[in-house]
Amino acid sequence: MSISKEEKAMWLEDWKQSGKKAWTYAKDNGLIPQTFSRWIKSEANETPGFVEIPVSKKLKPEQPQGILIEKGDIRIHIPLRVWAEGAALIVAGLRAAL
Repeated sequence: MSISKEEKAMWLEDWKQSGKKAWTYAKDNGLIPQTFSRWIKSEANETPGFVEIPVSKKLKPEQPQGILIEKGDIRIHIPLRVWAEGAALIVAGLRAAL
């Protein structure tokens, strides 16, 4: 049985929203855990190295603008007010940077 790229993306997004461990999610949904783990690794490799995170609300000038993480030549700026899904993008960006 062949699963399209779109179906894989749907499964992966649903898994992220579930909060379950990958192995448990795969078993609960009739997927082969080893295959599902391979999808996750493949998606991580396709994630771009830079992900822009929109700010949900403009900050006042007197407020700090965000968090800056620096390691070697890598600089990651995280605005203090990011929308909920922004956290997933931050993790994806960190994975790509490391």
